[in-house]
Amino acid sequence: MPSDDRTAERRPRLTPPIADARRAVRAVLEPVDPAETGGVAPLALVALSGGADSLALAAATAFEAPRAGWLAGAVVVDHGLQAGSAEVAERAAAQARELGLDPVLVRRVEVPAGGDGPEASARAARYAALDEAAAETGAAVVLLGHTLDDQAETVLLGLARGAGGASLMGMPQRAGRYVRPLLGLRRQATRQACLDAGLDVWDDPHNTDPGYARVRVRERVLPVLEAELGPGIAEALARTAEQLREDEAAFDEQLEEFIEEICEPAEAGIAVSAAVLAANPAALRQRIIRHVVGSEFGVALSRVQTLEVARLVTDWHGQGPVALPGGAVATRAGAHVVFSATGATEILPHDH
Repeated sequence: MPSDDRTAERRPRLTPPIADARRAVRAVLEPVDPAETGGVAPLALVALSGGADSLALAAATAFEAPRAGWLAGAVVVDHGLQAGSAEVAERAAAQARELGLDPVLVRRVEVPAGGDGPEASARAARYAALDEAAAETGAAVVLLGHTLDDQAETVLLGLARGAGGASLMGMPQRAGRYVRPLLGLRRQATRQACLDAGLDVWDDPHNTDPGYARVRVRERVLPVLEAELGPGIAEALARTAEQLREDEAAFDEQLEEFIEEICEPAEAGIAVSAAVLAANPAALRQRIIRHVVGSEFGVALSRVQTLEVARLVTDWHGQGPVALPGGAVATRAGAHVVFSATGATEILPHDH
């Protein structure tokens, strides 16, 4: 009996923020039938920093995963960018173990200087470590602690960069093995969930450093928008992202069928009818170009690059190949625009 009493004392009282976090996790971890998995439970890894968002996610996952037939673990990435980062990582790992997560991995990464800036370099190093941890443990999913606030900030940053409709879609809830259960929750809710559960939250000093664009959006831009336009701006931005993502999914499905009809195989790539591209509105023509390059070579085109490829159709006067990311090129070859990895332009016989 005494041990039961102590367990009850440690168990957090179920409050609305805790319930909301658990409900969000429950929605993404579909119940597993052991008969269908050979008795092997799938593993969900939580990407844990020790901050309020990921810690609330870890606690909710520790509670929900076993009830859905899942195993739950955590991976803590130490970027080594601050004094004492190793201690912060170990403290986060210790809290994960106290929550009952297993395995709990700590990964130290090197963040290279230069590139697209410290944020992008840290992000690349972090995802590489998460991918490695998922492969090592056989994790079915990696859960990320991004919230509705993160989504709103992402949309505003993309809008400021002029990245087009893709930026307004923000972050997807699912992308490969990565899942973001908390995109419907505000940041203040995850912090309150941690307080209600008695969890020790680490506040990353980088999250208040105005040297980072995301911090300026969080601390300055969004508050001004709220003050001038009224409350609910973050929710409105997140709704916009969700609606655009739904539209994009529907459009992409139809676009796949259309592209199959207008494309032909080419040596080291794919050929698209220039006449069909010319006959369609600019928005559709450019979407086809981006879609073909993305699906064929796994790279994304900027608007400038997309328009340069489009000029092979709309302003054709014998210009040379257009260089694309990843070493690919787009070339006008007779009645076709050929996308290839090597610059080859020979169109192969179609298999219809």
